[in-house]
Amino acid sequence: MNASAAHQITDLETLQQRVGGDPHPIAQHKVFDQLDERAQAFVAQSPFLLLATSDKAGRLDVSPKGDAPGFVWAENGKTLWVPDRPGNKLIMGHKNLLENPRAGLLFMIPGTEETLRANGRATIHDDPAILERLAARGKSAVVAIRLEVEECFFHCAKAFKRSKLWQPEQWPAERFPISFGEILAPAVGGGAAEAKEIDELVEQDYREAL
Repeated sequence: MNASAAHQITDLETLQQRVGGDPHPIAQHKVFDQLDERAQAFVAQSPFLLLATSDKAGRLDVSPKGDAPGFVWAENGKTLWVPDRPGNKLIMGHKNLLENPRAGLLFMIPGTEETLRANGRATIHDDPAILERLAARGKSAVVAIRLEVEECFFHCAKAFKRSKLWQPEQWPAERFPISFGEILAPAVGGGAAEAKEIDELVEQDYREAL
């Protein structure tokens, strides 16, 4: 189906009307400029987040970050430290931050349908004391991303209720049938043997580099 230019929304007034009018007064007051005690407690219990970044041209990247609950350090209500662990070294989000320090974090807790969003200015650091403070499994963080919080708020549960994401009985009976080897082998002109080799390398990396 081709999108029709006649139905493209290009102004705020039309968009606001299309989504049902102005926000509820309560929603308008849920955004804060720092993390309160509840938000800091949520960060301390979260094992997973999504980091959104953009380069200077506006090209976007969203990267998952995860570890044991409390892997992100809320130094205070205005400062969050996100550890970076060994990865594929593409560092797409990090490159973006060097060009454009604006970043957004979305924290999740399994089984909790509300999420926490925090936006602000991010910088990358290699202070040994900070990296050791963010250590896991006997290994210091590779680098640390510092987010200076400018706005934060809890997001309601509608998306999780609609998707039933935390309801195991709604999960697929089997894992999505694709692996890194199956994804990457065709890109390098390989077949099943190459896919198996790539999968073995990935599994080795999981064992050694977490």
